[in-house]
Amino acid sequence: MENLQIFGFQALWSPVFLIFTIGFIALYFTLIGYLRPHFKNSAPVATKTKVFFVSSMILLYLVKGSPIDLLGHIMFSAHMTQMAVLYLVVVPLLILGLPDWFIRTIIEYKMVKPFFNFFSKPLIAILVFNGIFSLYHIPLIFDVMKTNSMLHSMITTAIFIAAFFMWWPLLNQFPEHQTLTPIKKVGYIFGDGILLTPACALIIFAKDPLYATYTDPQAWANALALCVPSDMLANLNLIGPEMFNMLPLVEDQQLGGIVMKVIQELVYGTMLAYIFFQWARAERQKDGTDISVADVPSGLKP
Repeated sequence: MENLQIFGFQALWSPVFLIFTIGFIALYFTLIGYLRPHFKNSAPVATKTKVFFVSSMILLYLVKGSPIDLLGHIMFSAHMTQMAVLYLVVVPLLILGLPDWFIRTIIEYKMVKPFFNFFSKPLIAILVFNGIFSLYHIPLIFDVMKTNSMLHSMITTAIFIAAFFMWWPLLNQFPEHQTLTPIKKVGYIFGDGILLTPACALIIFAKDPLYATYTDPQAWANALALCVPSDMLANLNLIGPEMFNMLPLVEDQQLGGIVMKVIQELVYGTMLAYIFFQWARAERQKDGTDISVADVPSGLKP
């Protein structure tokens, strides 16, 4: 971390992105507070919903505005950690943090509704997310996207939106969007894990470095320009990512694939437990009894 100090405060902590994040949180509380009466069928927002949203924003800043973002341009393992947290943790927290009446206002807008209804179909959602994610990590595509600011912003935004659709069938509370039974949700999660495996396996079992942005000094410098001011880069005597990476390139690459897969398994395992307890509660309610809240781990309470 000490070596990273040479890149300066702006590159390390992205003050503009911090302002953006704080502004987003302020807007959220304005919408659910002062502006809430202007939304149809709005209701007070529960504390846990607010906690979910604020948590998603804090994690968003940590992976996109803190030194983790800079490390993501230096170490492939940091990049994959960033991707895993952003799309597998931040997105579901964001969905849980947005009140239903606000989401309904957005998705029922006439320009949005057809688009949303199509891409939120479970099969479409799971294929699009895993397809875009896997294509992004094809070396030729990755190196182009990672060294062009506009293309990089476009692909990360596209994957973020695709991740929202991928999580929607599992987390939404809208009756008309409940297209998956509990057993189908279990199959959906397993299918999601299987579809992501080839991309991770390609990275984990590769015998040579795959990405020029982590091996070629010029490509690496071009990638750094996405988060380090150009005048700062011009004054630094950089020879390559090995200046900061303690691991050999192949091992760092393999670690990145492993980290992505481990975080995925942990998140999906938690989701399976969440679905199980929801399922158990529904079945007990049918029998005239209800599962005790005390029987459910606090982190998994619906």
